[in-house]
Parts: sequence; structure tokens; C-alpha cells
Amino acid sequence: MKLPVYLGLLDKSEGTLAESFRQVSEGHGHEPDVYFLCQALAAQCDEHQKALAPIIERYGEVDEDDEPERLHADGLSETRSGPVGLLRDLQDLYLLASLVDITWTMVKQAGQGLRDTELLGVVSDCDGQTSTQLKWLQTRMKQAAPQALIVAE
Repeated sequence: MKLPVYLGLLDKSEGTLAESFRQVSEGHGHEPDVYFLCQALAAQCDEHQKALAPIIERYGEVDEDDEPERLHADGLSETRSGPVGLLRDLQDLYLLASLVDITWTMVKQAGQGLRDTELLGVVSDCDGQTSTQLKWLQTRMKQAAPQALIVAE
């Protein structure tokens, strides 16, 4: 069974996303909505990891597999500055959140195959919040793009 590989990927990706949300929050603290929402979204990711813990305890978690370099994403090591920097940092968050989102989808498929109602309940709660994170990131990028890409600094 390879479910533990994806549970490990999901656990690590949620942690990476939480750290990255916090990084962007601190790096772009002059944008109040970014600061507070990124802090809130990081807390959601922390809760996702907590909700996933009993599932990992039951099925296990694998950090490494045949292709470990392909089954992870690095978080933001630092934030960029200025309007274009904000846009790029939000884009990086979007990519990380997309990885988390599709990984929840794969885990959901396994949960359906296993008929594991507890796993499906966790997926339902967490995946819905990840979808909302993606929608906020997309909306915030749309808002930031004209300022960043058209207006001279």
C-alpha cells in the first residue's frame, strides 16, 4: 500500500504551507489583509496536520519513496519586497496550496477505495478549507497584479 507515501507528502506539505504563509505574513506585514489572513491560513494548515495525525497513526507515514526529490515542495526561504515581490510570493503560496489540494484529492480517492469514513471526514473538512485558501490567493493576486505590473514604483 502506497497511501503512507501520500500521507507523508500531505503532512509535510501542510507544514511547509503553514511556514510559508507565516513567512509571507511577516514579510508583507505592511499589507494588513495579507498579514492577518496569512496568519489565519497558517493556523488552518496546523489544524489540518492535527486532524491528519490519527490517520497517519493508523496507516503510517513514509517520508521517502522511490522518487523523494519529486514528492515534496520547498517553502519560501525569504520574502521578496515591493508590489511585484508580493505578487510573486502569493504565486508561490498558490503553487504550494495547489500541491496540498491535489494531494488531498488523491488521499480522498484512497479513502473511498478503503471505505474509511474517518479518513473521508478529515479530507472533507481540510480539503474544503484548502480550496478556500486557493480562492483567496487567486483573488488577492488579481487585486495585486495591476499595481505590481502596470504602475511604476
